[in-house]
Amino acid sequence: MAVAPQDAIKQLSALMDKVDESRKRTFQNMHQGYPTATLGRFLKAREWSVAKAHKMLMDCLNWRIQNHIDDILAKPIIPAELYRGVRDSQLIGLSGYSNELMDCLNWRIQNHIDDILAKPIIPAELYRGVRDSQLIGLSGYSNEGLPVFAIGVGLSTFDKASVNYYVQSHIQINEYRDRVILPAATNKYGRHIGTCVKILDMTGLKLSALSHIKLLTIISTVDDLNYPEKTETYYVVNTPYVFSACWKVVKPLLQERTRRKVQVLQGCGRNELLKIMDYSSLPHFCRRENYGSSWISSAGADVCYSLDHPFHQQLYNYIKQQALPQECVSLLKPGSFHVDVPGADTEGTNIVKALESELHKIGGHDGLTHPLNGLRINDA
Repeated sequence: MAVAPQDAIKQLSALMDKVDESRKRTFQNMHQGYPTATLGRFLKAREWSVAKAHKMLMDCLNWRIQNHIDDILAKPIIPAELYRGVRDSQLIGLSGYSNELMDCLNWRIQNHIDDILAKPIIPAELYRGVRDSQLIGLSGYSNEGLPVFAIGVGLSTFDKASVNYYVQSHIQINEYRDRVILPAATNKYGRHIGTCVKILDMTGLKLSALSHIKLLTIISTVDDLNYPEKTETYYVVNTPYVFSACWKVVKPLLQERTRRKVQVLQGCGRNELLKIMDYSSLPHFCRRENYGSSWISSAGADVCYSLDHPFHQQLYNYIKQQALPQECVSLLKPGSFHVDVPGADTEGTNIVKALESELHKIGGHDGLTHPLNGLRINDA
């Protein structure tokens, strides 16, 4: 029998009162002063089943503690050139804030995630490489104050660093969003802001994306299990044929609540996006049609993927500052921050498996040059 939302929150809260101090500390880093909203996110993610939400939350807290996630924003990817490489090949950025407000805060896990913001990716050249190949950025805020992240799905190459660096960078952006960006937006707009908007740019999406399937599965699993219900709406723009074929496979696999969040827009989506944000918050790829297949040719401080963009400069400086109390950044040794990723069959991993099958069908005998078996989470 279904439990009423408020009763479910009370029951889950009572269970959380019994956890040990280490889990309470990492949970505090998760909820940032809004425990009820955070418990509600977990319950919503598990269809309001108290038992399932409790297990999910405990798994999350254990993952955070074990992997020092609380310190991840003090672990910059260095050298800066490596981080630029990550940014240039993993296309994501915060472009602005949306109209909607959700009571969603960050979900913490059991692998010392509270420490991940004190784990810089070094040397700086390595971090620049990560940034140049893992394209993501913050482009601005929506009319209602939600952060707008831009993600270059089609142009991310993930070829400048090992898998662990990309996973570390992804979690650091999640943690910085939840600990810094969202609380700042809450203070600015005078109301709790706990979710974001994501604009997914499919420009350049090709069959060779199949080589990234395992890495994307890892990232998707981390988000599904440890950062549930953090995205208000996904806007998909600049879609090529290969996306249309894959979308037919993916859409039926999505849960109804997720399916309602996804909006595939025509072209670059500029006109629709201007209904929820100002022009200044639009990512560069939404400001004009057919902006090109290479973002690097126009890279600079105005491109939210770029390491030179204010968002990424502030993020990297924040991580290095967080690392100072632990050890001098100049003495930090290069090495990725290893995070355990459960092998659960989440919504995201099931979708990635279906995509892999569909891309193989589309590709036929074209001969993809990047095999899947080269990616492992424990690559150093």
